[in-house]
Amino acid sequence: MNTDSIADYLTRVRNAIKANHRVVEIPASNLKKEITKVLFDKGYITNYKFEDKNVQGVIKIALKYHPITKVPAIRTLTRVSKPGLRKYAGVETMPRVLNGLGIAILSTSKGVMTDKEARNLNIGGEVLCYVY
Repeated sequence: MNTDSIADYLTRVRNAIKANHRVVEIPASNLKKEITKVLFDKGYITNYKFEDKNVQGVIKIALKYHPITKVPAIRTLTRVSKPGLRKYAGVETMPRVLNGLGIAILSTSKGVMTDKEARNLNIGGEVLCYVY
């Protein structure tokens, strides 16, 4: 039984990057699918596929590396809001990751999105993680 599925998701991706894997498989949930879509839209992963063979399903993520230097596109994944201590941010207190070079993924009332999209829509939410 895993209590923090988002931390498990981020740890699996982090470990796959450190081991230079091309593909990582993660048990699926709706929130994990939305985080995967955000990572794909922002160019941090090459591709993804949702497979619903069994009850829960699996997310297959193709990780992105530089073609020559083999440096991963994702340098750091940091979990911010934890089950024991939730972190929320309004529009005025929205975090800027690496002075705007990275992204913060938020869970808002309008769905899962980046900090920049939330600022444009003028809404706040729970800060799930930082990616850069």
